[in-house]
Amino acid sequence: MGPRAVVLAAALWLVAAARALAGPTPADLVATAPFDYYVLTLSWSPGFCDTGGARRSPQQCDVGAGAGFVTHGLWPDSASGRDPSACGLGPSYVPSTALALGQRIYPSRGLALHEWREHGTCTGLDAAHYFRAVQYARDEFTIPPAFAHPSARFSISPGGILRQFAAANANLTPASIAVTCERGELIDVRFCLTPDLRAFARCPKVARRTCRDDSITVSPVR
Repeated sequence: MGPRAVVLAAALWLVAAARALAGPTPADLVATAPFDYYVLTLSWSPGFCDTGGARRSPQQCDVGAGAGFVTHGLWPDSASGRDPSACGLGPSYVPSTALALGQRIYPSRGLALHEWREHGTCTGLDAAHYFRAVQYARDEFTIPPAFAHPSARFSISPGGILRQFAAANANLTPASIAVTCERGELIDVRFCLTPDLRAFARCPKVARRTCRDDSITVSPVR
């Protein structure tokens, strides 16, 4: 077997391993609309609040809120070209039971509604199943200990954040993650997942958005 064949075989083995480790996704949470991969975005609340978020989400940013990484979104994405968005608002009514689930997943009711209308409608799922899919995807992730509940500000490189998440989550590589920053602070971490939520997906378009700063600040939880 030549070197190229060995590399291909190794790559295929890694994909198979990732899928085997992830386990089967409940069938009713698998997207039915066509797109290339999901982007699961976990927002770092202190950075969001420090860079203008306190005006938009005061409850999330109040002293004593204790919010660290929170779910910002699960977005259908395209490997190239325009990403799907706002794929249909009908029916515009979101059942109260579905909205109650959304409010438990997102920091606010307004964000839950926005995420459903802007992104959830592009999955082929109804609101309740979309919110359940978001929760399922989020529950698959382990937050590294350094980000569990930091009480003091610290500095770290974007690559250091990536390595900590890779150490805590099997099969995660730089090809499937982006660490974003603003004004020198950590803002969010984005992970690319296959549409069936069973494995990480390669997403160069997302990965190259990683912050280029040598070091960024991680603000403590409020």
